[in-house]
Amino acid sequence: MNSTANGSSGFWSCLNFSALKIGGTVAFCPIIIVSLVANSLIVILVCKTPNLKKPINFFIANMALSDLLTPMFWMPSNLSDLHTNSLFLIGGKIGQALCKLLPFFINSSFAVSIQNLILIAVDRFGAVVFPLRSPIIRSKLCPFFILATWIVAVAVNSPELFTYELVEDPKGTRCVVEWKKAFGESSSYGSFVLAYDILFVYIPVPLLVILYSIMVIKLKTQAQPGEQSADTQQQRDRRNRNFKCPLLS
Repeated sequence: MNSTANGSSGFWSCLNFSALKIGGTVAFCPIIIVSLVANSLIVILVCKTPNLKKPINFFIANMALSDLLTPMFWMPSNLSDLHTNSLFLIGGKIGQALCKLLPFFINSSFAVSIQNLILIAVDRFGAVVFPLRSPIIRSKLCPFFILATWIVAVAVNSPELFTYELVEDPKGTRCVVEWKKAFGESSSYGSFVLAYDILFVYIPVPLLVILYSIMVIKLKTQAQPGEQSADTQQQRDRRNRNFKCPLLS
């Protein structure tokens, strides 16, 4: 009786895992294609269309460029893990290089995207809260800010180029973190992850909430249109357009 139950359990477990692999593959493949095409189009449109060459659009294009790393590396990596039980199929120097570069590219993409979200929020904050003043982020400074996002992302994630290694276990080859081997016993991978989360999650998210909350309050606390002069109404319309622009993008 027990052997029958165990056999039945193993059958359903195998069936569920097979369904998971099929479902994951079916879900990931169109997402990869759409993401590659959509983000590529955003970059091309901003670069080729003169009317779109504004700070906010440059940051959106930079974010789209960094997001291209997701369908190029993260999604295929997850598909491979799903079908190989997280085993690394490529060995040698190429496998070692991929083992280091995959997490580096994936996490760098995330870091660049977060920084661009902050830059977009700051740009819109200036346009909405101070619509008659000069822009906080001028177009001439955009290349500097864009380059800075990549420099910061590469610098922060550079330890991963030294800590990920291919190791052999009884089931096959895996890509794992060997933090203490790279940096010694005095530091820990957990501390690095915590610092990374503080820098790119715990600080940016509240900052985004604060900036957009101030913008919403600023728009809602203005006088009603019927009580405004023509100049005030024009200023209000400009604020509304500036606030809606990043939301629509």
